[in-house]
Amino acid sequence: MFDLLVYLVQNRDRVVSKDDLTASVWGGRIVSDSTLTSRINAARKAVGDSGVDQKLIRTIARKGLRFVGAVRTQPNGAELAHAAGSPPDETVEPSRSALPLPDRPTIAVLPFINMSGDPEQEYFSDGISEDIITALSKLRWFFVIARNSSFVYKGKAIHMKQVAEELGVGYVVEGSVRKGGDRVRITAQLNDVATGSHIWAERFDRDLADVFAVQDEITEAIVAAIEPQLYAAENFHAKRKPPDSMDAWDLVMRALSHYWRVTRQDNLVAQALLEKATAIDPNYGQALGVLAASHTFSAHMGWADMATAAPIAERAALAAALADSEDPWAHYALGCVYMFTRRFDDSLAEFELALRLNPNFSLAQGYYGLALSYCGRWEEANVAAQRALRLSPRDPFSAVYYGIAAYSQFIGRNYDEAMRLSREGIRQRGDFVGAHRVLTAAAGMAGGADVAKAALQELRRAQPNISLAWIANQMPIKLDADREHYLEGFRRAGLD
Repeated sequence: MFDLLVYLVQNRDRVVSKDDLTASVWGGRIVSDSTLTSRINAARKAVGDSGVDQKLIRTIARKGLRFVGAVRTQPNGAELAHAAGSPPDETVEPSRSALPLPDRPTIAVLPFINMSGDPEQEYFSDGISEDIITALSKLRWFFVIARNSSFVYKGKAIHMKQVAEELGVGYVVEGSVRKGGDRVRITAQLNDVATGSHIWAERFDRDLADVFAVQDEITEAIVAAIEPQLYAAENFHAKRKPPDSMDAWDLVMRALSHYWRVTRQDNLVAQALLEKATAIDPNYGQALGVLAASHTFSAHMGWADMATAAPIAERAALAAALADSEDPWAHYALGCVYMFTRRFDDSLAEFELALRLNPNFSLAQGYYGLALSYCGRWEEANVAAQRALRLSPRDPFSAVYYGIAAYSQFIGRNYDEAMRLSREGIRQRGDFVGAHRVLTAAAGMAGGADVAKAALQELRRAQPNISLAWIANQMPIKLDADREHYLEGFRRAGLD
């Protein structure tokens, strides 16, 4: 929104078209009309304008937009706009409240401290900070303070509350970098300014064989860890609000906290909360995307019938993509719908788009691996599943990622490895049926009769409706040979 406003002011001598905006503000990415309209409305609201008045930002029919307010350049070069019709000599003081931050979590990443004692290493610590800012900025549901603002605190001892007040943020990321010889140690922590608490902290020790690869790996790990922690913190704040004052954002935060518990009951609670959120805001892309994902996941787990869940999920996913074409959740949800309805090319394309929009989206990475497995591309699938585990090794879905990795190994006829990965998934989540299914089939194919019998018994406990017919009809395996191979493993284990 701010970038849009700046671009309009800087190009106030002409009408700016939609193509101009998408090329300059969104970097050429596809932007839906609803997304563009919402940002224009937000920009107008931020400067005291509206779509009715159009005293500063005017819509020129069938051509585009133009900033029509008077603009004066201050001695320091900053441009200051005021409403058309104001006296030319009227002084308009800049105000921090003139451009309010969105009603979303706001984060500042402070420059990481170089603890190496070598000024030459400043580039490395600065690079880590800048990469984290860039990566967090791709998570469009968070507002991340730009590098030039957060780096004014470099080398200064300043209280975090002051930083938060001056930048208008609720969360601050800080850390340090210490290099010595061929090793580097990076610490990072996420602070909740409202409570004064550290909500996440981690230390990373790495070899410096390839300094840039290490930088990328650590940035990826930090961002992947921060995202769910921010959601958890936002959910904590939402729970402290009276139920009748909760808005759509609060409801989505609560829903996600249940969704990530990966239980049948929590999934139902998440769906109810998401339906309330979409009733408040029918064009809330992320709410619609998570709602769609919850329905396909429920069917994948055997908690619901796919024939019933898929149409509901598809309607919500398509609505999510229409409401916000750049929300990764929308494309992740569509990827799941297309995968379970056997539209494999469309599924892979949607997962790949979700990952372009958010490269650290571990759920999309994991289910991209599952779609590749169903297509028989087991080696690529294993890479995707392992990447999901590296991105998010501690959340409840890591059991799911182990199950996906196990299935890819089963397709590749690596039964021992499939059993090992399945057992790890079951160790993490004893109720995850996918890992039980792979363990049973892999044990059947490996010839371990006792192991297969025990695995089948546990599978029946986790998924009472399991049968050869269910596997043949419900699991979207593309290749007949792969489906028959999977069924044969269950037959040998004793399933009928």
